[in-house]
Amino acid sequence: MKQPKLTYQEAQKRLEEIVREIESNEHDIDRLCDQLKEAKELIAFCKEKLYKVEEEVKTILNKNGSEE
Repeated sequence: MKQPKLTYQEAQKRLEEIVREIESNEHDIDRLCDQLKEAKELIAFCKEKLYKVEEEVKTILNKNGSEE
């Protein structure tokens, strides 16, 4: 279940929706399994996005520090 191009905010919002749905306990076990798979993919996407931004920020800060 490959996620379409999402922004970090969209992925985070969808994760919050999944958590609310799971906490409501109003769905069958098959739906729960699908939601957990989707949540796992969204978490991986968010982690990767955060890592890339962190690396980019470090690069920018290092460049700025060496220019002074």
